[in-house]
Amino acid sequence: MTAPTLDLGERIKRIVGETAFTFLALAREYRERGRRVISFGIGQPDFVTPSHIREAAKRALDEGFTGYTETAGIPELREAIAEYLNSRYGADVKPDEVVVTTGAKTAIFIGMAAYIRPGDEVVIPEPSYYAYAQVARMFDAKPVFVPMKFEPGKGFSIDMEAVEEAVTPRTRIIVLNNPHNPTGTVFTPEEVDELYEFARKRGVMILADEIYDNFLFNGARFKSVLEHSDWRDYLIYVNGFSKTFSMTGWRLGYLVLRREVIPRILDLAVTVYSCAPSFAQKAGVEALKGDWTPVREMVKTFEERARILYSILSKAPGIEAYMPQGAFYMFPRVKTLMDALGLDDDSFVRRLLDEKGVLVLPGTAFPDKAGAGFVRISFATSTKEVEEGARLIVEFAEEAMSSSKR
Repeated sequence: MTAPTLDLGERIKRIVGETAFTFLALAREYRERGRRVISFGIGQPDFVTPSHIREAAKRALDEGFTGYTETAGIPELREAIAEYLNSRYGADVKPDEVVVTTGAKTAIFIGMAAYIRPGDEVVIPEPSYYAYAQVARMFDAKPVFVPMKFEPGKGFSIDMEAVEEAVTPRTRIIVLNNPHNPTGTVFTPEEVDELYEFARKRGVMILADEIYDNFLFNGARFKSVLEHSDWRDYLIYVNGFSKTFSMTGWRLGYLVLRREVIPRILDLAVTVYSCAPSFAQKAGVEALKGDWTPVREMVKTFEERARILYSILSKAPGIEAYMPQGAFYMFPRVKTLMDALGLDDDSFVRRLLDEKGVLVLPGTAFPDKAGAGFVRISFATSTKEVEEGARLIVEFAEEAMSSSKR
């Protein structure tokens, strides 16, 4: 007889973990063997959480603020979140329309879980962050991947014709991650408006994940879906503190939904995580209401790194680079190099790591199929390492193209 603890439920069997972490573990193994590795793999700022935010958390701890809070989050944090969104986007969000979560990933989970029904479809422009598809599958929905358009030198854009063709009577949600992981694209206000108007006409919700909304480069124009006056009718809104305030380990995000559904959302949330960490919530208030100078300086540094990365990789044979507009990623096409070396995506990444000590992530880690032949480069590492790592990638590309001609 099979041990019952080996008999996992069907839902858990449908999902796949974040394959990116497989390669991060591989890089760690190389370091443990004494190899130097420049990692372009991890998607978190390489800055310490600003000191005034850390001090707010320390004060909360010293004051004994260490117990449960209400599931929705402490009132002052929900008020601060609403004030931030309203002052920036004119959104008219009410504090009781905000649910504080244990990171934006939990907000994605709670938001999708609340609405998805078995047999529904979730339209996901790809390449994409992996979590959207996994949550859809967990709740018996079908992820429908729609490849974005790629133009060498310019990057990615939404293929609206393909999105429109992908939407069926079963479509429940369209995902819009803007600024975009893994491509570093900032979709234009016109693209956002067109997608929103289409969703409205079809009676489909948009899951707007705007976790990178403060990482904007070269004057990129960003429009939040919250700027539409009837957002309450169509929007599941996700954001958080991890990227903007370099608070990845604090696990603090939030979900915005219309007031009428919040009581049931809280029933779901309290079942999953009770509440976000109490002292982290106090730190979140300080993050939003305190000094934003460290955020502006960090974003300026990332913009400088984006320029360095592009200026170097744009000269590499077999690499189709472009200037990222936001987040902290580039997703260049390297299929020419893969073909020259006779390698698939994973093997290409492993060979680059083995020969040059540089880790990038295979595009296939950002499902479904549109990422094949691409790699994600996260420039969330020191400026010196961005420059050195980019030059090593160019060196690798030159050697690969040269050997293929022999």
